[in-house]
Amino acid sequence: MRFELAGVGSRVAAALLDLFILWLATLALLIIYSWLDVGGSVARGWAAAIMVLLGFMLFWGYFVLFEALNSGRTPGKQALGIRVVMDSGRPVTAGAAVIRNLVRLLDCYAFLFLPAMVMVFVTRSNQRLGDMAAGTIVVRDRPTTWAIGAKAQSEELVETGPPELSEDEFRLLDRFLGRMNELAPDVQSRIGRDLAHRFEARIPRRTDDINSYLVEVFTAEQTKRRSRFATRAQTGAVGRTTMTAERFLARKRDAWDAFHQLALRMERTGVGALAAGEIPKFAAQYREVAADLARARTYQLDQRVIEYLERIVSAGHNALYRTRRQVRRPIEEYVLRDFPAAVVQSRVYVLVAVLLFMVPAAAAYLMITERPGIAEDVMPQGMINRAEQAAARDEEGRTYAQEGAAERPVVAAMIIRNNVRVSFLVFVGGLTCGLLTAWLLLGNGMMLGFGFGLFKNYGVLSYITTFVAGHGVLELTAIFISAGAGFRLAKAIIAPGDRTRKDALIVEGRIAARMIGAVITLLAIAGTIEGLLSTSDAPAPWKLGVSAATVVLLVLYLLSGWTYLREKRLTST
Repeated sequence: MRFELAGVGSRVAAALLDLFILWLATLALLIIYSWLDVGGSVARGWAAAIMVLLGFMLFWGYFVLFEALNSGRTPGKQALGIRVVMDSGRPVTAGAAVIRNLVRLLDCYAFLFLPAMVMVFVTRSNQRLGDMAAGTIVVRDRPTTWAIGAKAQSEELVETGPPELSEDEFRLLDRFLGRMNELAPDVQSRIGRDLAHRFEARIPRRTDDINSYLVEVFTAEQTKRRSRFATRAQTGAVGRTTMTAERFLARKRDAWDAFHQLALRMERTGVGALAAGEIPKFAAQYREVAADLARARTYQLDQRVIEYLERIVSAGHNALYRTRRQVRRPIEEYVLRDFPAAVVQSRVYVLVAVLLFMVPAAAAYLMITERPGIAEDVMPQGMINRAEQAAARDEEGRTYAQEGAAERPVVAAMIIRNNVRVSFLVFVGGLTCGLLTAWLLLGNGMMLGFGFGLFKNYGVLSYITTFVAGHGVLELTAIFISAGAGFRLAKAIIAPGDRTRKDALIVEGRIAARMIGAVITLLAIAGTIEGLLSTSDAPAPWKLGVSAATVVLLVLYLLSGWTYLREKRLTST
């Protein structure tokens, strides 16, 4: 089965409609927040934090959730009659929906859809970069109406006599004319002479040009096969009557139209609206129309007829698979076992990310402590001012980035949003052959080293360490996991092994999508700690104790993934 691919126009229109819906939803959130009547500044702070997180989840979750839970269709895609499927024709998976929409950072949002549109134009399967990484395609979801058979019916009135060629001769001539220009000149000449000599005893030859003669024979034979004399007895012991392409079309057209209407009905109402006896009937009709598609290709029907059949078979396929209920595992099994298992499985890539971050961090720390004067050149003035004021703030009992009780929930929400965005960017950077991912790790590692070295030079290293301790372990680990997932994609592009780059991207992308699940889990915890504890005036032992607890939590989390991997290996063996 071949799907009709969606073009740039319908995809851009669907994206613009989805973005308009997102804008309306964001506006609705702002209006709701302005109408909220919450008592006290702390309660209002929590309400603002919830709105910040809802807006962030709406922006990133809109496409993923609709495509994963609505059979590859966002409201925009549904309105334009297109949807996302796996390139095998199966319904899109949740992991594929995550990957293709994270890559929007690179091919849609970075340059106003330009990279995505160019990729759809130049790739054979109309795939943007996100589709390649996820192994998905965007197809037309419902067949367009076309009056099949109208041309054939008008030609039925032309009486030209019975066909002159047998089925085998007609097919042989058709194949030769279709591949004539691909043959070597001597081979083309030899086969052409043989065919002309075979036919000219029955069909007079009126030109010296062999190729022109064969084209005339083929055209005349096509016309004869559309006449009422086209049905003819087949030689041989069986003695059956075969149906030519046009007779086949006339006999099947009504059944195809009926199946088309039923498929569209299931599209609108779902399988629940069908009577009990209609469901097996629909499945039987689907099998018959799919078989008709194979026959249409065998009979070499008009390409428009084949495209129409491909559309209605696609519609039936969509309707059938949309009705199948998949048994979904509990969400906690994904979060507590499957996600950390992907991290453990990718530990080498994560270790590379750790080294690319920590080595520059250590080098920067040593550089600025050995040469304090370079702080003016490499550090923002705001950070230098904080280091200068740290001792005085510490004596006053004020911590680094301390916020009031009303502001802390909003700070926590904004920190979570920022960290998740950075992690997504580090991950998507893997599609630049890992160059962007490596650059972000090197740059951020050096800035962290310079920052700690700066506070060391002012004798207040414990001041900044106490602030970072509570959330730093989980936050940095999440960044390393994101980078490891990006390096998986980079490896698929640079060294796919015995697979094609496309297949390697799909396989590595499935693992990377689960790693991103672990990243979001860890960052949600880290952001909450940073916003509610790190920015508070809680004593240092509390913050250091929470830091130690996050180390234990991280070890247990990864141990759960390792156990899950081992259980899967034992089950498979």
